[in-house]
Amino acid sequence: MEEIRLRDEYIKLGQALKLCGAVQSGVEAKTVIQAGQVRVNGQPELQRGKKLYSGDVIEYQGRSIRIQGHDH
Repeated sequence: MEEIRLRDEYIKLGQALKLCGAVQSGVEAKTVIQAGQVRVNGQPELQRGKKLYSGDVIEYQGRSIRIQGHDH
């Protein structure tokens, strides 16, 4: 499983997808999220601005990315 380490309390879903290289742009992130291709904690997530906190897991195209707190 891949990991993204938080710099702040949370990261937005679209930003997280860009940060880990799953998408190339915010436009691409918006497109795949609105198409229902992204799951957060096992549930489809349609909001690009969804706030993700430590322990949340993103699933996209067979990849799993865990959000890690900045204090770890």
